[in-house]
Amino acid sequence: MECSMDHIVLNVTDDERMIAFYTDVLMLAPERLEEYRAGSVPFPSVRLNADTVIDLFPKSLWQNNAPAGEGRANLNHFCLAMSKQAWDELTKRLETNNVEIEEGPVPRWGAHGRGTSIYFRDPERNLIEARYYEEPGSSEKCLLES
Repeated sequence: MECSMDHIVLNVTDDERMIAFYTDVLMLAPERLEEYRAGSVPFPSVRLNADTVIDLFPKSLWQNNAPAGEGRANLNHFCLAMSKQAWDELTKRLETNNVEIEEGPVPRWGAHGRGTSIYFRDPERNLIEARYYEEPGSSEKCLLES
């Protein structure tokens, strides 16, 4: 079976801090942000590409179903794939924003073969892998992979 990732959901406790990280540091486009702040939708999202978003669930949506009060037990990490230029720019923004790179650059295998990855955490400690692929054209836009 072949399929594509539609979205991933992150349970968040500080929604504004997480929105700022994903939009200002990772530079992902916000979706439904004005509607969320106005209270007309239950959560905002950020867009990875035309096909994939990350939904940011505020605590009110997950706190009653969360194991041991956390709600993030099933997420190990997610990976953002991008061009080498975008990857270089991201690593500079991470440094500028004092976001520690926990591992990398290291070679890793993913949906498009071998690539080079770094690992860092968002403000609520979700582990993010950022990768570029060696072959030109293998990742022209930001993709999400598990």
